[in-house]
Amino acid sequence: MMCAAVAGQGGQRVLLLDHAKAAGEKIRISGGGRCNFTNIHSGPANFLSQNRHFCKSALAGYTPRDFLDLVDAHGIAWHEKTLGQLFCDDSAKQIIQMLLNECAQGGAELRLRTSITGVSRGESGYTVETDAGRFRGRNLVVACGGPSIPKMGASGYGYRLAEQFGLPVIEPRAGLVPLTFTDALKEPLKTLSGISVDAAVRHGKTLFEEALLFTHRGLSGPAILQISSYWQPGDAIRIDLAPGADVLSALKDARRETPKQAPGAALARVLPTRLAGFLAEGTGFQRIADMGDKALGALAGSVNDWQVKPAGTEGFRTAEVTLGGVDTAALNSKTMAAKSVPGLYFIGEVVDVTGHLGGHNFQWAWASGVASGRALISGQ
Repeated sequence: MMCAAVAGQGGQRVLLLDHAKAAGEKIRISGGGRCNFTNIHSGPANFLSQNRHFCKSALAGYTPRDFLDLVDAHGIAWHEKTLGQLFCDDSAKQIIQMLLNECAQGGAELRLRTSITGVSRGESGYTVETDAGRFRGRNLVVACGGPSIPKMGASGYGYRLAEQFGLPVIEPRAGLVPLTFTDALKEPLKTLSGISVDAAVRHGKTLFEEALLFTHRGLSGPAILQISSYWQPGDAIRIDLAPGADVLSALKDARRETPKQAPGAALARVLPTRLAGFLAEGTGFQRIADMGDKALGALAGSVNDWQVKPAGTEGFRTAEVTLGGVDTAALNSKTMAAKSVPGLYFIGEVVDVTGHLGGHNFQWAWASGVASGRALISGQ
């Protein structure tokens, strides 16, 4: 929609085809229905790609401030949450309507419930076969997204189109997704389902400090979703369940001041009671007075440096985004055009550019859409 609006308002004749029943369904469900439409801090450091420099040009050409100006121009009230995340005060549907209005202003035609059955390229451009007839155009922009959240109609069709035209595709995998445990760890941790704590989660040199949520399958919450984009099968992650707290010192103080209390009660000074009791239960001690420094150190370590090896992720079913996609080496970073196929463009999530949680993936959608729209106007 962003590309169609820009190209249409620039004088291009645009047809937007979508197999969905309604436009912008992923926008509608995002941010709890209020759409985390961008992040004021969004920049290249917030994106993963095999070529981390690829996104720079598009992001510089259309910034969060630019999109915010558009939101303001349409009279949409918004607010900032933590870490620069911007949300609609009212409804995500306002962002969808804004984009539809921008498309209409440019004369771009939108056809929903239109399934594409084939695409071919000839001397005069592209022919798109659909269940509603055949359409021809000089240029073709692929904005199919990835297979995350298939119940919304998401698929890997964009990758198949890329491969049809000889463009390489980086193996897609689920990103921003909850992590799961093996049964040996999942069963005992089920009792903690629903508990949330602020945590620091690390994978190698990558660290995120946000909320963590225990689930009946494993771990979720913003910190886990963020680290999931970096985690690889077989790797361990390290978690501080009480960042900023010196748990060992707190336990030693408790042993000195109230030696008869249970270890779980002492640990509840820094953790939710149920989580504290679970961790302390593993020590086998009834009173903190009976715990030596080594035992206290081990308990503190289970809080400040919990090392866990996830079994996997919940997959595309619940993933917010898709990692991988059309190889950026095959695309022009300023226009999103395929280098080897004239008139063919790939934008948004279908490309091997994936943002952190918090509005960054929408900003990539807007920025890459604008870059391709401008390129269509200039004939690049």
